[in-house]
Amino acid sequence: MSFRKLTAAEIAQMESQGCSAKDWNAVEVAQDFDARYVRNTNFSGYNKLGAFRREIDLPGGLQIHSGIYNATLHNCEVGDDAHLYNIHNYIANYRIGANTCIENVNSVLVDRRTTFGNGVRVPVMNEGGGREIPIFNELSASMAYVLTLYRHRPQMIRELERQIDAYAESQAAEIGEIGNNVRILNCGSIKNVRIGDYAELVGVSRLKNGTVNSNESAPVRLGSGVKCEDFIIASGVEIGDSTLVDKCFVGQGCIFDKHYSAGESLFFSNCQGMHGEACAIFAGPYTVTHHKSTLLIAGMFSFLNAGSGSNQSNHMYKLGPIHQGIAERGAKTTSDSYLLWPSKVGAFSLVMGRHTHHADTSDLPFSYLIENNSESYLVPGANLRTVGTIRDAQKWPKRDNRKDPHKLDQINFNLLSPYTVQKMWRGREILNELQALSGEGTEVYGYKNCKIRNSSLKHGRELYTIGIQKFLGNSLISRLEKKEWHSLDEIRAVLRPDGQAGLGAWVDLAGLIAPRDEVTKLLDEVEQGTLSLTDIQSRLEAMHANYYSYEWTWALEKLEQVWGCKLEQVTIDQLRQTIEEWQQAVVELDRMVYNDARKEFDLNSHTGFGVDGDRQQAAADFEEVRGSFESNSFVKAVLEHIDKKTALGKCMLDKLAAVK
Repeated sequence: MSFRKLTAAEIAQMESQGCSAKDWNAVEVAQDFDARYVRNTNFSGYNKLGAFRREIDLPGGLQIHSGIYNATLHNCEVGDDAHLYNIHNYIANYRIGANTCIENVNSVLVDRRTTFGNGVRVPVMNEGGGREIPIFNELSASMAYVLTLYRHRPQMIRELERQIDAYAESQAAEIGEIGNNVRILNCGSIKNVRIGDYAELVGVSRLKNGTVNSNESAPVRLGSGVKCEDFIIASGVEIGDSTLVDKCFVGQGCIFDKHYSAGESLFFSNCQGMHGEACAIFAGPYTVTHHKSTLLIAGMFSFLNAGSGSNQSNHMYKLGPIHQGIAERGAKTTSDSYLLWPSKVGAFSLVMGRHTHHADTSDLPFSYLIENNSESYLVPGANLRTVGTIRDAQKWPKRDNRKDPHKLDQINFNLLSPYTVQKMWRGREILNELQALSGEGTEVYGYKNCKIRNSSLKHGRELYTIGIQKFLGNSLISRLEKKEWHSLDEIRAVLRPDGQAGLGAWVDLAGLIAPRDEVTKLLDEVEQGTLSLTDIQSRLEAMHANYYSYEWTWALEKLEQVWGCKLEQVTIDQLRQTIEEWQQAVVELDRMVYNDARKEFDLNSHTGFGVDGDRQQAAADFEEVRGSFESNSFVKAVLEHIDKKTALGKCMLDKLAAVK
């Protein structure tokens, strides 16, 4: 856009409309600038004004003309058709985009040089320090995971921090930016904040030192009473109702509301926080807490559902709040649950009651951790058969709130993966070892500060076997479905892995499930300084894209252990047996889930229905509100899944039977 000096007539007109300037020569305007739409405005420093040509529609049908009214501007550039009205103090050192509306705000300013929140150190997980994470606009959950937990590689950490600091320096400026089509209405103080396109700030109390990464595809909305300081807010975020955010990264699609308080924490894609409090947490994707009395502190979580009154303690000794804990992906906490850190909760496990003995259940996933007479009892594998676990796995992809085509976090939603199945494999070995050491007749076994009943051990071992069979069969059939084959040699060719990548242990980098060896290779290159931040993100995205290739490499190695031979010696009968075991495992697990769902419709569930009548009235009231068991959409989906997988298994078995 080209600008010109004001004419004498325009200066005279603006002065007659209540405007003033220390130096009118320091005010430049667009070629078709119309002085009628600048009134009661004071100019200081150098300012540039666009053309104000358009009417702006307000809620309720009111129309106002774009322009500047009742404001003080210092060193500002105002885009075409922007609307500035009733700036109570002043706007200083900002470029304001086209079609942006700023009304009834106290002050908007940049004071000296700032990085707009980039490079701020967040002491995540350990309030005593040692895991400070420099936040920046492009921070992903996987990169943050490495920065947080791989402190045993100090040279790699230093290299990442160096690059992030360089990025932060590249964002530094003495002039702030407010993008195009932004709405800032009835707000308090905004200081050292960069605001992206299409952001909507209504009733915000205070913003200081941060970036709002809004864009047209994924606008950011900040609401009444919100206070944020030292922050990065990613695209598509919604924060409202007097929420407090202090020294935090807030990832794409997150929602904070209802007086939530978050301090010194990292939140990644699709987290939700309402009513409660978070302090020094690493909240991986889908960490959700909706209750007033819930505190998440000094822990790492992902795909978490925190019940009312859930709490943890990071004070144990006299050295202060230095303890930390981890709840692996998919963990749930019931109402009034409590964990004394340090503790580690296995993937997709349920925590019920108070636990003060520092349990580590990470090698026994899908378990119940239950308090009984102040002791922690573990029920291995129990969560594999519950309707809640399956519903969670189904709902997460549907609740992906990210609209931005550029997604920072790479999220694998699979319930069964090499990450969880390797734990079930190891868990089964652990249960066998416990029984061998203590004897089959032992009533209660001890394991890492937990107790396991004999019946729980036996049932857990069976559930892990079923889960392993389901995963291996899924992986085998998926591979066989990819290409045509008509002979055993052709089958073996189809089943050959794409490479060695995928063998060995797997890790969950806060949503990204990947082979540990591939992650190690990446970090070796980071340590050597050969990769930029963009390169690292691209490599993480490539790992995510190659997941199924890696998965098959891992699964085949396990299948070869089951078969007792290498792929080149496998027979049709062995393949058929694997698929038959898969078919049986799928149906058995689905039947368990089906029976678990039935509990939601039993007579006990009718309590509180048909309040002034008999049992028959209660049943009728219940069905009107909740529906019948047979008509429930989830129940029907389970039955359809059984039929579908049974048919798939039969089809694959018939095809194998035709192989010569």
